[in-house]
Amino acid sequence: MLNASLQELASALADRRISSVELTRSALDRIAAENPRLNAFVHVDEEGALAAAAAADARLAAGEAGPLTGIPLAHKDVFCTAGMPTTCASKMLANFVSPYDAHVVAQLKKAGTVLVGKTNMDEFAMGSSNESSHFGATRNPWDLARVPGGSSGGSAAAVAAGMVPVATGTDTGGSVRQPASFCGVTGIKPTYGVVSRYGMIAYASSLDQGGVLGRSAADCAPVLSAMAGFDPRDSTSLERAAEDFGRDLDKPIDGLRIGLPREYFGAGMDDDVRAAVDAALDTYRKLGATTVDIELPNSKLAIPAYYVIAPAEASSNLSRYDGVRYGHRAADYADLADMYCKSRAEGFGSEVKRRILVGTYVLSHGYYDAYYLQAQKLRRLIAEDFRRAFERCDVIAGPTAPTTAFELGSKCDDPVQMYLGDIYTVAINLAGLPAVSLPAGFGNGGLPVGLQLVGDYFAEARLLNTAHRFQQATEWHKARPAGAGDDEGSPT
Repeated sequence: MLNASLQELASALADRRISSVELTRSALDRIAAENPRLNAFVHVDEEGALAAAAAADARLAAGEAGPLTGIPLAHKDVFCTAGMPTTCASKMLANFVSPYDAHVVAQLKKAGTVLVGKTNMDEFAMGSSNESSHFGATRNPWDLARVPGGSSGGSAAAVAAGMVPVATGTDTGGSVRQPASFCGVTGIKPTYGVVSRYGMIAYASSLDQGGVLGRSAADCAPVLSAMAGFDPRDSTSLERAAEDFGRDLDKPIDGLRIGLPREYFGAGMDDDVRAAVDAALDTYRKLGATTVDIELPNSKLAIPAYYVIAPAEASSNLSRYDGVRYGHRAADYADLADMYCKSRAEGFGSEVKRRILVGTYVLSHGYYDAYYLQAQKLRRLIAEDFRRAFERCDVIAGPTAPTTAFELGSKCDDPVQMYLGDIYTVAINLAGLPAVSLPAGFGNGGLPVGLQLVGDYFAEARLLNTAHRFQQATEWHKARPAGAGDDEGSPT
């Protein structure tokens, strides 16, 4: 049943063909069987999940259920969860138990979902491979020798392996979309401000945004609808009316104008990725869409701008972890300054330290104008490129990542090569736009390839409609890695 769509699961629960307790038990059993080899979960709450499932069954019996009532899900371990560990996959917060729920967690709990546990991630969401986790790397269900992507790699792997039907993630520079691509699932990042960041532990505050990973666009839509909405506790939350992001799923896409950026289809993309993306675009043309050549001339500046702005904000946000109020504290120290230094040195991993150092440098006296201020100017130019592009097209399409999932350890000693893997995703966060990655085929070695669709501000419903129509015409999103249940393996 865990490989069924959310609509099928909701129907089975409503008709009493299965109970939420039975469905949750199935998810817990699957996690127990698969997590030792995948390391997708860092915490599983069996007792709490079964209690929530029993409460969901009571709501179902009373006729008070919604479309998500009784559905098991997992949260990325960057979202605060009351009474449950929230670690950000870091030694710094390894023993931290949050006293409150993040807005996203509270909204999905209100919708009746059943939280089974917290998923692994890159430490403090800093990474593109899920290898910087204090709890060890997550492995890709399609090939255990490869990364699942990051930083939401645990959530992507959990969905791909059939542990849960949906999971939450966060996206700062592609951290929902890139793991969705690597693991062959669907992942959406909404417009900045649509989902509250309250209780979502900050990496880069002007870039972070909560998102969803699921089997399909149709599965992501109701989850995003439930977790979005204005939150007065978050100063960046947008005051907009509640929205059903799945309202246009079945709308025809005849005449849809798909923009193809010249910069996304040049050198740097692997041939197997290019072939899958080209085939996906042909499918869209057969569905009635038209393609338009566009330009995003400043896209080449996205990586350097991002890796100035994001570390700068991280340096500020992570300054609170000093060993005084909460988090890791060194056991031996000479004085207060020594305690600060040793606690942070012991508590943070190498990638987090690297970004803190970069961020502190670009914000320092004498370098702020030369680096940080210039990066912010580039950010405005990048946003203007997208604005002009959307005058000529309705959505923008291209690869999610330039390659399929790479081997574990292959880029750990070369941070620049790791960062370049985000070349097609970071500009969207700099501009604050919504985007979705959907399975578009398989590359060499039977590894998934993702197609990225980018929309104008608040175009989440159109993006999900565009993705859904493709998924109605193809079978890629139904493929399962070996051992994940029904319909295993890539389709022939």
